[in-house]
Amino acid sequence: MRTEAEFTSFIQRRLDAVKIQSTLEGTANTDIMRALQTASKNQTGNSGYPDIIAVFDDYVLVMENKSDYTKLVLRDGAKYSETVDATKNYALNGAIFYARKILEGTRYTKIFAFGNVGDRKHHIFKPVFVDATTIKELPAVDTFANFTAQNIDAYYNQFVLGKESAESFELKKILRYASTLHEHLRNYGQLGETEKPLVVSAIVLALYEKLKIEDLTHDADEFKNDGAKILDKIETSLKRLQVNSEIKRERVLAQFQLIKNRPLLNNFNPNIDASPLRYFAEYIQKNIYDQVKKFDKDYLGMFYREFVSYSGGDGQTLGVVLTPPHITELFCELVDLKVDDVVFDPCCGTGGFLLAALNHMLKSATTDAQRAHIKANQLHGIEIRDDMFAIATTSMILRGDGKSNLICEDFFAKDAADLQSSIGATVGFMNPPYSQAKNDATKHLSELRFIEHLLNSVKVGGRVAAIVPVSAMIGKTKDDKIIKSEILRRHTLKGVISLSKNTFYQIGVVPCIAVFEAGKAHRAGDKVKFINFEDDGFELKKHEGYVRTERAKDRKQYLLDCWNNNIADAPSNFMVETNITADDEWLHSFYYYRIADRSRFSQHHR
Repeated sequence: MRTEAEFTSFIQRRLDAVKIQSTLEGTANTDIMRALQTASKNQTGNSGYPDIIAVFDDYVLVMENKSDYTKLVLRDGAKYSETVDATKNYALNGAIFYARKILEGTRYTKIFAFGNVGDRKHHIFKPVFVDATTIKELPAVDTFANFTAQNIDAYYNQFVLGKESAESFELKKILRYASTLHEHLRNYGQLGETEKPLVVSAIVLALYEKLKIEDLTHDADEFKNDGAKILDKIETSLKRLQVNSEIKRERVLAQFQLIKNRPLLNNFNPNIDASPLRYFAEYIQKNIYDQVKKFDKDYLGMFYREFVSYSGGDGQTLGVVLTPPHITELFCELVDLKVDDVVFDPCCGTGGFLLAALNHMLKSATTDAQRAHIKANQLHGIEIRDDMFAIATTSMILRGDGKSNLICEDFFAKDAADLQSSIGATVGFMNPPYSQAKNDATKHLSELRFIEHLLNSVKVGGRVAAIVPVSAMIGKTKDDKIIKSEILRRHTLKGVISLSKNTFYQIGVVPCIAVFEAGKAHRAGDKVKFINFEDDGFELKKHEGYVRTERAKDRKQYLLDCWNNNIADAPSNFMVETNITADDEWLHSFYYYRIADRSRFSQHHR
């Protein structure tokens, strides 16, 4: 791609990809066309038009494009140069020039000027916000996803006005409530770290069954105490929703028995003028229950992560790493989850992946019968830990799915062929326990062993995605190398995405996502995508955690565009497509530096 016309066509296709309607060197908007009648970049007072214009609602996007990568911007000290040379020959200066003409001659006050330079593979898309008095510097983008009609308000509020997003505000509020609740559970209930989320889940489930706070009267009779009343509501809920099997109901109820059996939780506490259970229930009803019902996110899982972060060790010592919602959502898109898929998570934890799959498929469902079938038949999970199994069951119930097919068993105790035939999964999602393979006696618990067993447990042609530490994809041990060979002999590796080191910031694991096609041997000529997605648009903030910024939409769109071949020749520092062997380190860094080494060798021997 050498001409500016070709580069402009490429940019317009990128705008089309996110459904931004744009026009070349003009617009149907008569006010803007009138303002541009004196907008010649030669500054002669004649007419002139930017390369691309997009207009919707109160916003205008103005773009100038240069195929010369060095012609992005010309500065005059700290300012943008306004000379004829600058406006004619530098993309961002020209775009700003046009933006000011539109500001002067129309009602529009929200104008984003873009200087775009380069070619299809190596380019910079640099936006600035222009108003009557200032030019607001903005981060370069890889796509135009932030500037769609659906997203631009949120982007404008965060990056131009500096306002906090509604999602961020709600998340901070919920985290504050979770922090306070943690203190209450410890101070008034003397609960251990693994007991706290169970008490929260029990109360939320009872509230879902219309528990009345005034019925919690700290009765001394253990069969009528507050815990017994909460348990009664839970049992009623499980039966009413026809939660599969008596065994499953009893297993869930068994985890919640502590709320009835522990006197401290049920006895009157004069410091809070109630029993601790009533005090917790009032707090949860007021501050948390409505939020859990309001958002399509795994907020019980979020509470669990919050509790674990305070404990300083439960998650790390037991290998428990709960998956953030933005990752569970990404999984659905990476495998192109369809409305008729059957999803299986053999290490389902609090149910985050199943909830993400449920939400994703329900959005595509068109009939009540289809939605009912998804809930009853298309979500399957295994969880070995009783406490998490109870929380996962609760989470699914709160999303209107009392019939989810969850079992509390050991995944490795289940025969892969039996699982393949009984479940018929077309999609497998997994975040396996980490760092369990410490010696020969436990090598069967490695992350790669989990992946292999899941691949063997889904239907031929099924898509499997797993999030694991990068060490699993390196495969240093002899057993790891054997398993990698076995995986390639029977299955196909589609790609590996390296994630930010802050994704699991609380326990210090650097993760990646590996995506496979099950039941089809990896051929020597198969190309595999290796992507560096460390810059994901999230930020680590004190007291908030790893939180989404508006940049995350752009970064995710770029990732998916590359993954889905909408961008076929991304820069190698972001994506490498190559052949692999079992002895390779299945990570972007390995193949990227191998390319760099070959390039240096080639230059040295010219």
